[in-house]
Amino acid sequence: MDLKTAFLKQREAIQTRSREITALIAADQMAFRPTKEVLSIGEMLRHLWTSERGTRRIALAGDFSYLETRIPRGLHAVLGTIGSLEEEVAAGDREYHATQAEVAAFPAEQLDAERTYPPLGYRRKVYAILLGINEHQVHHRAQLMTYLRMLGIKIPGI
Repeated sequence: MDLKTAFLKQREAIQTRSREITALIAADQMAFRPTKEVLSIGEMLRHLWTSERGTRRIALAGDFSYLETRIPRGLHAVLGTIGSLEEEVAAGDREYHATQAEVAAFPAEQLDAERTYPPLGYRRKVYAILLGINEHQVHHRAQLMTYLRMLGIKIPGI
């Protein structure tokens, strides 16, 4: 199996499990955060899709506009206003489908290309950036699962 196909299959599996978890969230839980220093459920959902879009643009188009704002100004500078549960989940789904389509259309021989942005000291291969989307999704999915457990919601096994 080639690297692109492996990424797409892994991303699909991760998204399927993530949707099982987001389906457990109730609309009135969007503002929940275990402590004031961490993201709320709504902020985390928004962060996941805005980050996926920004990271995908870096990988596939060499567009660093997401990080040009995110790094100097912080996460909240790129989040914007949190929408309803339905809006945030739908936006996450749209970004997932955009990633799948754009990666599928991306030339496999360019996955080894390097994206650099010297002002931020950024230098990574396209495939590594894309794999980072998957790692990031799993990281925050685990956080959401912990939040939901704190709210008394039973999380189904894998």
